[in-house]
Amino acid sequence: MGALIARRLSRRAALRGLLGGAAAMSFADQLLASARPAAAQPGPPAAASPSSLSFKEIAHQMTERDAVPEGYEVQTVIRWGDPVLPGAPAFDPRRQDAEAQAAQFGYNNDYVDFFPLPRGSRNATHGLLAVNHEYTDPHLMFPGLPDDAAARAQPSREQALTEMAAHGMSVVEIRRENGRWRPVEDGRLNRRITATTPIRISGPAAGHPRMRTGADPTGREVLGMLNNCAGGNTPWGTVITCEENFNQYFGGAAAETGAQAAAYKRYGIVAQAGYGWGQHVGRFNLDVEPNEPNRFGWVVEYDPYDPASVPVKRTALGRFKHEGCTHAISADGRVAFYSGDDERFDHIYKFVTARPWNPSDPAANRDLLDEGTLYAARLHDDGRMEWLPLVHGQGPLTEANGFASQAEVLIETRRAADLLKATPMDRPEDVQANPVNGRVYAMLTNNTRRKPEQVDAANPRPTNAHGHVIEMIPPGAGTGRVDHAATEGRWEIFLIAGRPGVDAGAEYHQGTSADGWLSCPDNCTFDSKGRIWISTDGAPGTSKVADGLYAADTDGPGRGLTKLFYQAPSGAKVCGPCFTPDDETVFLAIQHPGDDKGSHFDAPLHPLAGFRRGDAAPPGHHRHHPPGRGGGRRLSGAARGTGA
Repeated sequence: MGALIARRLSRRAALRGLLGGAAAMSFADQLLASARPAAAQPGPPAAASPSSLSFKEIAHQMTERDAVPEGYEVQTVIRWGDPVLPGAPAFDPRRQDAEAQAAQFGYNNDYVDFFPLPRGSRNATHGLLAVNHEYTDPHLMFPGLPDDAAARAQPSREQALTEMAAHGMSVVEIRRENGRWRPVEDGRLNRRITATTPIRISGPAAGHPRMRTGADPTGREVLGMLNNCAGGNTPWGTVITCEENFNQYFGGAAAETGAQAAAYKRYGIVAQAGYGWGQHVGRFNLDVEPNEPNRFGWVVEYDPYDPASVPVKRTALGRFKHEGCTHAISADGRVAFYSGDDERFDHIYKFVTARPWNPSDPAANRDLLDEGTLYAARLHDDGRMEWLPLVHGQGPLTEANGFASQAEVLIETRRAADLLKATPMDRPEDVQANPVNGRVYAMLTNNTRRKPEQVDAANPRPTNAHGHVIEMIPPGAGTGRVDHAATEGRWEIFLIAGRPGVDAGAEYHQGTSADGWLSCPDNCTFDSKGRIWISTDGAPGTSKVADGLYAADTDGPGRGLTKLFYQAPSGAKVCGPCFTPDDETVFLAIQHPGDDKGSHFDAPLHPLAGFRRGDAAPPGHHRHHPPGRGGGRRLSGAARGTGA
């Protein structure tokens, strides 16, 4: 197996050698914020380091506060309960209701994107912040609830409706003035999308009998979107937001006995829903509306510059647990959208539009995502890769195998990819193309269920607790004429996460420091120089180091040399990294800081009490009044990223 791994490591990485040895541990705090350089600029890179990143790397830590390098600062931009729509009431965590929450910033941010104002500009100080609200933690949101599954499964009606309003997405106008980022009060383009917002269904699955319900006999309109995790945007300036773990909202006996029981099982839908909304809202009860789950698990497109625009679920891009959906323009003008299905042993996908996008005619791009081809990836042990088309009538995707139409291929995308023998991966999350070198990077978070006999070159470790990063290389990468529409390419391993010298199989650039190793890569982005920035989710549970944001060159002598730039507070996840056009600010979504075992709304007041509104809150404090200084309460963040 060692020889197999070595063959797939970059030849440059093999020449450099691999890092071994131990690493120090420690930790930090915060929720969507930004950080910009303070008065002094970071100094030049140390002569001994091949990295082009010049910031002074911080130390690993596990503490109550977050951390960034010298010369940078963290600012809180917006938090759970802060006003979004005009007239939104002041946040009162002990007297929440759905109407108030639908006008306020939602819970547990994930995907973050910055859209400059005016539209089409590269303004880096004024724009729209589009932010997903993935899910809710009832024991952190509401008083009197314990930290256990029953708290989520047995909500009151008002709690259920409030949670539904806390899901979805916010669009908030923000501006940087005198070095500080702040929301523009009553921004005219502000918007909330929730679990009850009317959304149009388009593409091949629209109107199919399995998409129809009693409330929507046409199968062409659904209320809301659920568990929106990461996302992306389009070349024509719209948001792509992605539904991930939608399965946990639906339950009922039909999960085991109904006509669609096998299909439910493939998506993880069981009789006992994780959320108890179905007790109060019939459409989440499979025994009432067996088709409702088929209307979730899609990507959703809408125009952030038009608060009256109707969001659209684009079924041509497939139904699975989309972590994100990011684009790359192919040499012929067609657009490829890359996605990971965030589940152990699931697949990497891309969708290629049937025709090129038209930069001079926005109307021509309006429904570009309704026509094209969806592919699943097969990664061969020798470094070749194939993109397998999920097209009805081709290969095993026939009526004999239960697919009567393209709509059914898309409604059951996972089963279709299984039949095509796409490569089962270790939780593929964010998949993004580097705009500078044209290569595509897939974050594989972890998979502790992979057994030794299930190991392959693309997933080289059994019991993979720390994850790894795959680099996919389409034809023309590095030439300026990248063929992202190609059905063949190559792949390599960029890094294998974990602590070198401690966690078996961990592989990094030999110059990586004792603080540069990472665990559980989740989301990524790229700065204007093509350097990758990786955020993590799950590190505390695997390595006792807080989640954070790491950066590395993707080319040159510093390729793969990861450096720790930001570390979150205890119990938090770091997601949604997004740069402003000038690289001066990186926005981060910091989910549920302080969400440690046993934490809840009514936890005793932390000894570091007395912080001001907007300050970083100690873990445990956000369970108390006022809660949510974590738990989705603050959209906080890290600093300007490039270090010049």
